[in-house]
Amino acid sequence: MLSFDAIADTVVDALFDGELDPVALGLEGTWGSGKTTVLHLIEKRIDAANADDQVVIVVRSNPWQYDPTVGAKESLIAEILGALSAQFNATDPVGQAGLTALRALVRRVNWSKAVKMAARTTLTLQLPSLDDVFDLVSDDPESLDSPKGMASFKDEFQKLLTDPALAHVSRVVVLVDDLDRCLPPTVVETLETIRLFLSVPGMCFVVAADAARVAEAIRMHLGTPQVGDGRESVASLYLHKIVQTTVPVPALSSFDTRAYLFLLLARQECGSEAAFEELVRACGELRVAAGSLDDLALPEKPLQSAMQSAARLTPILYEKLQANPRRIKRFMNDLNVRQSIANRRGIALSPDAVAKLMVLERTLPADFDTLLSWLSAGVLRPRLERLAEVAESGSSGAGADAMDGGDEEAFSATMIRWAKLPPALDAATAGGYLTLAAAFRSPASKQRHRPVVVAWSDPSDGKQASLTPIRGVVDSESRVDTAPVSRGDGDGPSRRRRGSGEATGCDRAT
Repeated sequence: MLSFDAIADTVVDALFDGELDPVALGLEGTWGSGKTTVLHLIEKRIDAANADDQVVIVVRSNPWQYDPTVGAKESLIAEILGALSAQFNATDPVGQAGLTALRALVRRVNWSKAVKMAARTTLTLQLPSLDDVFDLVSDDPESLDSPKGMASFKDEFQKLLTDPALAHVSRVVVLVDDLDRCLPPTVVETLETIRLFLSVPGMCFVVAADAARVAEAIRMHLGTPQVGDGRESVASLYLHKIVQTTVPVPALSSFDTRAYLFLLLARQECGSEAAFEELVRACGELRVAAGSLDDLALPEKPLQSAMQSAARLTPILYEKLQANPRRIKRFMNDLNVRQSIANRRGIALSPDAVAKLMVLERTLPADFDTLLSWLSAGVLRPRLERLAEVAESGSSGAGADAMDGGDEEAFSATMIRWAKLPPALDAATAGGYLTLAAAFRSPASKQRHRPVVVAWSDPSDGKQASLTPIRGVVDSESRVDTAPVSRGDGDGPSRRRRGSGEATGCDRAT
């Protein structure tokens, strides 16, 4: 869905390049940028290229999910040896001989002592003591005649890859995900395993991670000072020594953001998976041809509505969520939840308006609190209208109309920029969302802010209507009147709940 095909193809080409054997590639991107998606595409392409006589083994590894009682090094080695063991034909004499060699390799090392000693000696650049070397030997009698030490283990592993029983295996590709989520010891142990044990011909690694976070974990583990004078840190040098080259995962373009939003919205409207895959293919073709999504033929009305919603949401989400796929998807999930609850409360909210208000709530909480204070003071409509004027004129807002007593109030620069984002909001839409959002406030948040109440001006006498706590309004089972809002001369409408004389605090139009 994210047009990461070009990234996946580039990585696969590098993995199959004979001049880069063995190779460790970095797949660089921030959290939520789509690295896991690219890993899935890489695996899919490798599997599609496999033949009966030549196979590339793909091993998926996630150090973040390793059992802490086992250890990162042991876990990664076990995953690779386990994948290799599945390639032996136990009914064939050659396969049986290969399995015997594999079992001997597993038995000959005391895994827990081996990895601890290797990490200590490598990172501190100290030679292991004689006792440490002999402690590496397993207590299994079969291992007594085997060479000792980690270098010999690496040699034995290389021989295993060239075993006749594995002649059909051309490469082993290990896809390492979520390394940047791990604690520093796990990060270093995983990288040490790649370098010390498994960097032999036929082995390929793709490490998907945020390089800055991984380098910081290395720095914390090594205890080296931070470097702020433009020089490359020891941690970065360490990482680059293991990972030869890096393929960045780019942020989504405006086209990709709109296509992603459209496909997220359209998936539930497609009658079948085949129909959805056709939409994905068509969007991909338009991207390659530098076309416009408006040229996409959408005969069904639900799909047309999904495209229109995506077009309205793209400007604000592209700017405020840094075109991050995970943030966008989570935002859309939260938006759907808000709309579902609002609909059941009788509050009609359009997706693009909800998105604009949610962006303010999530990214500019101080400005969102300002909107809540306007709602509480009963001046939401005039303040929003004045904010729209300031945003359109490009002024600073320092001369804004007074809220109370003729005092001037300046809008923040961030709020003015937010107001320029589409769509334009009125008090009806904003009031409905703010009413709902206030009910979602956590107890800690409510203690930091004064209780929010709703007050609408009565155009008949110019006096303030009775105050109603927002929490009570939202928790009420009564539905809001859906009659059109009539505007007075600059005053807000007087709205009442059905069957109640209290003000609702939900000024909305149909």
